[in-house]
Amino acid sequence: MKCLLDVNALVALGFLQHEFHERVARWLTNSAPAIATCSITELGFVRVLSQAIHYGVTVTEARNLLLKLKIANTVKFSFLSDDRDITQLPVWVKTHGQITDGHLIQLAKANGLALATLDRKIPGAYLIPEL
Repeated sequence: MKCLLDVNALVALGFLQHEFHERVARWLTNSAPAIATCSITELGFVRVLSQAIHYGVTVTEARNLLLKLKIANTVKFSFLSDDRDITQLPVWVKTHGQITDGHLIQLAKANGLALATLDRKIPGAYLIPEL
């Protein structure tokens, strides 16, 4: 299986103290899927981790953490270039909270990947199994 990680799955993987870190790490260990990121997921990772209220990591620290994660030998990452525009959003996107999810699912499909997520509400996405 080849998967594009959504922002939440990437954050859970990269931040050891995340409540779902073990879930994502175990899935990667047991299933060994090929993993991809894209600009949106990488920028989202840095944005989420640098929100002082939740994680208390600076932008630089979050960026460095992601870079270390990507070059570590534990998980092999590839990077998807994003050539999708607004016309590619699926028809189920109706609210502001669905825009990024809709974009990522279409980007994954266009590249022959599944969108791997912890979010049960994304139509057509692959839900990372619970422990």
